[in-house]
Amino acid sequence: MAGFTEGTPCWVDASLPDVEAGKRFYGELFEWTFGESAGPEYGGYTQAFSEGRNVAALAPKPDGRMPTVWNVYLSARDARATAARITDAGGQVIIPPMPVGPYGSIAMAADPGGAVFGLWQPGTHHGFERQNEPFSFCWAEVYTRERDAVDVFYARVFGYVPEDRDDAGVEYRTWSPPGSAPGPDTAVLGRSVITEAFPAAMPAHFLTYFAVQDCDTSVGTVQRLGGRVTADPFDTPYGRIAVVADNQGAAFAMLSETS
Repeated sequence: MAGFTEGTPCWVDASLPDVEAGKRFYGELFEWTFGESAGPEYGGYTQAFSEGRNVAALAPKPDGRMPTVWNVYLSARDARATAARITDAGGQVIIPPMPVGPYGSIAMAADPGGAVFGLWQPGTHHGFERQNEPFSFCWAEVYTRERDAVDVFYARVFGYVPEDRDDAGVEYRTWSPPGSAPGPDTAVLGRSVITEAFPAAMPAHFLTYFAVQDCDTSVGTVQRLGGRVTADPFDTPYGRIAVVADNQGAAFAMLSETS
């Protein structure tokens, strides 16, 4: 299996108070199936599958004070070297690189604006086996109030090539891997600024997007399952998007491509 380019989102997982409730929610919303829960040495980690291919995971929160959230992991060839660059560039390493059995090595970090993300150096687990298809990961973006510091940080750590856009008056930047021509065909991650239009209490964060067949229908399913809508479906040049939270509070976005 071909690896993911350095700095490309390669995996997502949800930290939840109740994994069984998460399995019921996402099983109905995305038609996911789930593997057996991993043992205590792996924190009860549970893989999610779409049409037999791994797409995400659910994990019980080890501490109830931790946020209920979808985590985004960026691919790292050498997690220790990447963690050192994060520190040198003004970020914070929250969990230093550590092995996860034969599967790979993990680390957690925060950028200068406070948005938390993971690193994944693959072993036997390479990351997504299915993406950019219905009911799988299709995009991620970081929301920040520290635009300039964050832009410099990600350029230093991952060498991203930026492209700035202004869609409907919203400042937005996409990042492509080093050596590529910037643009929608090569972009792997987005950056948006938290402006006064957002709630004052909103923290810096990464937002995970999942592809769906019909955004409005999926929003209705989220509501029926006890989730909530934080941004009603709206049209963009890339498709129809809604931002929601599951019935435990983990926020994510859904996107259906324009036909």
